[in-house]
Amino acid sequence: MTAAVERLHGLEDELKQGGGPTRVQKQHAAGKLTARERVHRLMDAAAPFLEIGLLVAHDKYDGQAPGAGVVTGVGKIGGRPAVVVANDATVKAGAWWPETIHKILRAQEVAMRNRIPIVYLVDSAGVNLPLQDGIFPGQYGAARIFYYNSLMRRKLRVPQLAAVMGPCIAGGAYLPALSDFIVMVEGTSFMGLGGANLVKGATGQVVEAEQLGGASMHTRVSGVAHYTAENDEQCIELLKTQMGHFHAPARAVEAVTKPLRPAEELYEVLPVDHRLPYDIERIIGCLVDGDGYLEFQPDHAPEMLCATARWNGRAVGLIANRRGFLKADGQMRVGGIVYTESARKVAYFVEMCERQGLPLVYLQDVSGFMVGVEAESDGIIRAGAEMVETMSCATVPKVVVTLNHASGAGYYAMAGQGFDPNFTFGWPTARIGVMEGDAAVQAVHGPEIEKYKQAGKPLPAELQQSIDRTRGDYEQWLDSLHAAARGHVDALIDPLKTRQTVGFALEVSCAWGNRQALALETL
Repeated sequence: MTAAVERLHGLEDELKQGGGPTRVQKQHAAGKLTARERVHRLMDAAAPFLEIGLLVAHDKYDGQAPGAGVVTGVGKIGGRPAVVVANDATVKAGAWWPETIHKILRAQEVAMRNRIPIVYLVDSAGVNLPLQDGIFPGQYGAARIFYYNSLMRRKLRVPQLAAVMGPCIAGGAYLPALSDFIVMVEGTSFMGLGGANLVKGATGQVVEAEQLGGASMHTRVSGVAHYTAENDEQCIELLKTQMGHFHAPARAVEAVTKPLRPAEELYEVLPVDHRLPYDIERIIGCLVDGDGYLEFQPDHAPEMLCATARWNGRAVGLIANRRGFLKADGQMRVGGIVYTESARKVAYFVEMCERQGLPLVYLQDVSGFMVGVEAESDGIIRAGAEMVETMSCATVPKVVVTLNHASGAGYYAMAGQGFDPNFTFGWPTARIGVMEGDAAVQAVHGPEIEKYKQAGKPLPAELQQSIDRTRGDYEQWLDSLHAAARGHVDALIDPLKTRQTVGFALEVSCAWGNRQALALETL
């Protein structure tokens, strides 16, 4: 675990440098702060900042798109939870890569689902034209951003604040235009459907950028923007002032007590071999408050652990997988597998938490649902459907942490990302995939392997190479950094920060109230 965390931290530190020192200096020379400097000044210094999607696209484009050119995350502004989207102009002038769209959409979904304000810090040259086919068209292309803008504005009443702190060109101009509050910075910001060169080519007009779409024009003539700031610093202060006008979130928490176990034990719990068992209750003891823990039906279907607990003083429902071999009703069960009884147990528990308004925390280490004649006869399909359905329809917040495995349909039933949990996190040991490499080898090459085994012959070199290639592919796909690079988790987190990170995610998820009305019900 220590080695995995060190690898993660090293990559994160590298990605946070954006386009590098030379481009940072260029940004400063233009009188502008960098994206991370802006976010740092906007967010409360004493509050946590939960960055989402830092590792997205880190292994693509020859490393030229750190963070996909945009900083997204959740923090607090004046004590109020808020989402921020900040274009990183040190990365290809803040141009949009295909993954930039994915990150912005995810940030908007966080704002909608949790009903918290979102702030856009715009400084972008627009679409990365050579890659436009992955950016412009399609259901989840750039247009989706403006669709979400419109839903937040007209239906969900989620406040949107936009600061144009650099270029904001073409369709990207609709992002601030569809916001509630627009600030522009004198001398450094531009907003227009076409830049000066495009206007000259399309209409023959020769015009300066400031006259065409500068801060003075849009605040004094067109009326598109609402406020002009002298510089980035004043712009950020205007945003903070406006945020102070929104109602304060309610806090439904009680006194916080320390966990029974020190967080440092989290580095020791998981075995080096991910297939070996460990004590999930030891992990839970490091995460939840020291009082108030109560396991639900501890003697029934023990491979699935359900419990009510307190997390930083907030009452939650906890669902986790036990690993190893477990005895239940005189029969041995394999931990990490979802059986008929355990699926129904979880379904009932989720319904109970829904009635009581308890947010759900899933600690994933699941290998999938049980298969075989007995499982099918017991109705595993129907039980699994009940588990999926109750989780899908629960309106309480859901936060997921993948500790180790997240495989097969078990990943789905444990609030996988496709079911819109409020936040998804992973430890550096997380392995998300349909199956493990050895299982994939059996599924793909099993009949051929058995044929040569029965004949007492060695495997041909070509078959062995294909087996090695399959196993290698799955090991790559199951790597936590691969999952994070594709946005399959919001963030990979150091186990030592799990209590803090999940606690903040719960605070954000519960802050603004009406849990009975799904934020995405209109989609």
